[in-house]
Amino acid sequence: MELSDSPISVPDLEKAIARAPLTVSPDTLVLDAIAHMSQSRGQSCSLPSLEDSGEMAMNSEARSSCVLVMQDAKLLGIFTERDIVRLTAIDEPLETLKISEVMAHPVVTITEDNFKDIFAALFLFRRYRIRHLPLTNNSGQLTGVVSPESIRQVLRPANLLKMRRVADVMSKTVIRASPETSVLTIAQLMAAQRVSCVAIVEEDEDGYLRPVGIITERDIVQFRFLQLDLRTIPSQKVMSTPLFLLSPEDSLWTAHQTMQQRRVRRLVVSWNWGRGLGIVTQSSLLRAFDPMEMYWTLESLQKTIQQLKGENIEELQSGDPLRTTEMLSLKGRVLRSADSDSLLNSIRGCLKTLANTPELTPELRQVEFQRAIADLAQLEQLLQTPSLKTDPNRAV
Repeated sequence: MELSDSPISVPDLEKAIARAPLTVSPDTLVLDAIAHMSQSRGQSCSLPSLEDSGEMAMNSEARSSCVLVMQDAKLLGIFTERDIVRLTAIDEPLETLKISEVMAHPVVTITEDNFKDIFAALFLFRRYRIRHLPLTNNSGQLTGVVSPESIRQVLRPANLLKMRRVADVMSKTVIRASPETSVLTIAQLMAAQRVSCVAIVEEDEDGYLRPVGIITERDIVQFRFLQLDLRTIPSQKVMSTPLFLLSPEDSLWTAHQTMQQRRVRRLVVSWNWGRGLGIVTQSSLLRAFDPMEMYWTLESLQKTIQQLKGENIEELQSGDPLRTTEMLSLKGRVLRSADSDSLLNSIRGCLKTLANTPELTPELRQVEFQRAIADLAQLEQLLQTPSLKTDPNRAV
């Protein structure tokens, strides 16, 4: 599949909405809900073509990672993978447990009339620390669900994500366990630490812990569906392995492509021969669209420009000839660009408007966002030479 490298365009938000989310009644047994979640995911496991993978992944995500509890067309609650992990951690018997007893309620929702751009949804995800946002009409009736995964799929923001590194957004707080750790203990770690995955590590001959696998919330759902004895099963028997590891220097675009192609929601980041660990998630990628986060990109580019403008040519000429040629070429391009300062000012103005004008209409917010992205892409191109670019397909 060829992914677009153009600056971000106005996303088709309709494609980010799962119009037929999985729903159950309040009297549904938790075990039955888990079965529905697991089976609905299984129905979308095969990929006829990569061109179809985006929409299929969105529908699979929305249907498999949560169920909505409904009665008489009214939304009563939500039950997610996180809730299954929590129940597993406390070893709660599920045979007679009804979903109404453990669902989260009231549910954070947004009316579809207010879902005109991505900013409202991203704000609610961040504020309430949720990963599913039901949409309703003006009468309060459910019309669909959006998630970080579904929004990420419709954005395809190549240029913006290429400007940021995995190191900029990854979490260095990685919960680890040994291959011998029971799956029940893994679930307890997830619940206690409020994380969605645990990295499985083993000690090498030098005494360093290196990642060999991962267990996620989604795995716990599947294990409960299969009614496995989680007390006795060691992690090494069921963990996902081998891992595809990212480097902190990889671009967020590389992370985006890898998640999409491998149909995963998180990736392990490794450096220093596995001695350093991080986690990057789909929510991490969405941080790149936060106006305040975009200030970081702007400041980084501005520092680069100032550094290039202040370089001492004589000092450059005394260094490595190849590097000198690259730097002189790069410096010349920046100095020849009369627009660099105006681009910086334009971007700063757009971001200030987005951050400080909450009453702005969705249409105007989208215009400002588009302008900032286009200017960032143009400015970033000024600071690139072929020899300095990173190959997004580089193997880790």
